[in-house]
Parts: sequence; C-alpha cells; structure tokens
Amino acid sequence: MGRGKIEIKRIENSTNRQVTFSKRRNGIIKKAREISVLCESAVSVVIFSSSGKLFEYCSPNITLPKILEKYQTDSGHKLWDEKHERLSAEIDLIKKENDNMQIELRHLKGEDINSLQPKDLIPIEDALQNGYIKVREKQMEIWRQHKKNEKELEDEHKELTYLLHQQHLAMTGKFGDLELGYHQMRGK
Repeated sequence: MGRGKIEIKRIENSTNRQVTFSKRRNGIIKKAREISVLCESAVSVVIFSSSGKLFEYCSPNITLPKILEKYQTDSGHKLWDEKHERLSAEIDLIKKENDNMQIELRHLKGEDINSLQPKDLIPIEDALQNGYIKVREKQMEIWRQHKKNEKELEDEHKELTYLLHQQHLAMTGKFGDLELGYHQMRGK
C-alpha cells in the first residue's frame, strides 16, 4: 500500500518544516548520488535552506564550475555577463602576476636559482644592487637626521644650561641683597 498524496503548500509549524526540509534534502541528495553512480552522469545539486545555509552535492570527478560551464555552453544561456567575464579574466591575470612576483621574490632571496641561466641572473643581481644602494641611502639619511637631532639637542642643552646658570646667578645675587638688607635691619 502506497503513501497518500499530500497537498504541496508551506508547512506552518517551524519544527515540522525543518524536519521535512532535512528529510527531503537528504532524499534529493541521495537520488542525485544514485543517478550519478548508476548512469555515470554529471549531477550537481545546490540547496539553500530558509535560513540561508548552503547544502550541495556534486558528482565525483567533476566540479560545480565545470558543470555550470557545460550548462552554459550546451544550453546557450549566459550565466555570467560580460562584466563578470572581464572580472574573471582580470582575476586570472592578477593571479598570474602574483605567481610571477612570488617566483621573483624567491629569486631575490636566493631561492630556486640553480635552474636559472647566467643571463637570467643579471637582472636579479642588478635588482639586488639597486636595493642595496637604496637601503644604504636610507640608512645614511636616518643617520644624518639622527646626528642633526643630536646636535639640536646638544645646542638646546647648552642654551638651557646657560639660562639656568643665569637664573642661578640672578637668584644668588638677589638672595645676597636680601641677606644684606636683613642684617642691616637687625643691626638697627
């Protein structure tokens, strides 16, 4: 005896809705696996729950992007517009540039250079020499600035010492006058 048909409408009770979602999701993914294995077909299933959680299945030995690319090619439906295509090409270009820069950085560190030809080593040597010169120039600039600051501090120290000495003399002279006046008043 088979199951009775149910009316397909939104389940109001959230607990029942979640249980039904989980069971049906698992059933769909199970069927996708079965058809993939039994018929050697490329299958991909993408499911988002009402809360936005992603569930997916993709046949072994193929990826979702490959399936989508095949779908786009075979159906003639454009999944990505020209803007996305350009962005994808730009990302690929940036990835390639990044890979090249990583290789160049390893070469500048002296890594992976055994396979390089002498003509390939010349630009690396030039880059290292230019870098060395710039580092030395920066060190000298910092050293000169340090010396300038040191000189300014010494001059300021001398000036403050002089002012302190002047104040000391002025105060000593005034105290001397005060003492003299005090003794004169006592003498009367």
